[in-house]
Amino acid sequence: MHINLSPQVRNGTLKVTKKGDKLTVNGQAFDFSKLPEGAILPGDAVDCEHIIGNVTRTGGQLQVTLLLPIALDAPHEACFPVPIIDPPDGPIALPGGAA
Repeated sequence: MHINLSPQVRNGTLKVTKKGDKLTVNGQAFDFSKLPEGAILPGDAVDCEHIIGNVTRTGGQLQVTLLLPIALDAPHEACFPVPIIDPPDGPIALPGGAA
């Protein structure tokens, strides 16, 4: 799985857990295991304010972009996050203490 983070100054929290091709975002589960290679699931088809943009599978790997709520004075690593590539199953550590 390849997770891109798109920081936005806003109130809120983001807690994400991964298990295989399933993401749980703030307690709501999303199972992308049936998304075939080369498929595109439009972001507006996913009922989650934190999953933005298209969800795709390329080279066998899911590509997901998450909106990362940050404070106005968030640390550099939260303002300019690096992609999270192949995170292990379990809670995902997000920059800036969003998780």
